[in-house]
Amino acid sequence: MELWYTEQHTENVRFSIKVEKELHTEQTEFQRIDVLEAKEFGKFFTLDGLMMITEKDEFIYHEMIVHVAMATNLNAKKILVIGAGDGGTIRELAKYDTIEKIDMVEIDKRVVDICKEYFPQTACKLDDPRVNIVYEDGLKFVRNKENEYDLIIVDSTDPFGPGEGLFTKEFYGNCFKALKEDGILVNQHESPYYDNDARAMKDAHEKIVGVFPIIKVYQLHIPTYPSGHWLFGFASKKYHPIRDLNAEAWNKLNIKTKYYNTELHVGCFALPNYVKEMLRGLTE
Repeated sequence: MELWYTEQHTENVRFSIKVEKELHTEQTEFQRIDVLEAKEFGKFFTLDGLMMITEKDEFIYHEMIVHVAMATNLNAKKILVIGAGDGGTIRELAKYDTIEKIDMVEIDKRVVDICKEYFPQTACKLDDPRVNIVYEDGLKFVRNKENEYDLIIVDSTDPFGPGEGLFTKEFYGNCFKALKEDGILVNQHESPYYDNDARAMKDAHEKIVGVFPIIKVYQLHIPTYPSGHWLFGFASKKYHPIRDLNAEAWNKLNIKTKYYNTELHVGCFALPNYVKEMLRGLTE
């Protein structure tokens, strides 16, 4: 008998991976967590049946959500990460010796516990002394912050369930307030490809427009996410992600990456026409 993990991407499209082993299943206060193992992608975990990370391709997501902003402002010292219970975003941030403090806010402690057990590849820096983990709703946490962070990374799930509040205009406004005068916000921006995902992407983008003076969208390719075509949002009070990129200084750091580089940094902001059409009138 064969066991397959299948995710419904649309009413007419499904994505499947042949599973070798079921490693863990539980229902937490917030969501169902499953850890599985496959020959092609290694161990992977899902929340409420939706793919979060695989050992094989997680580096793409985590490198791109971190290094684009950091290479734009290498002076960022205090970081807020919302979500990111698997630890991959923290792992990438920990590569910068100049970062002094990372506050990580995760709503579900069990995600962190399970990833520490099954995904040391991503969770390896969660015990870094600069990391302060708070188990709380990110929406509530950021309400009480003002002029505190150089960079906020919203490494959230999709805009429903536990992650729904992280796609609201109130949340983005509170992030703006929590950032210093030259702060940057990077957020998980969904996919532009399938209709439902594209609506969620456009809705999230519309809520950021008008909050930040500089708003850009950049793209990456993640094989195990719906359509493979994924977007992140870059919103900033001061820094432009291309004009203010200090490629020479970043390259001198000799940070080891498998996906990100400073040439790709510039290129990822060049969007396909169908995405530009969706965002027309909503960007600077």
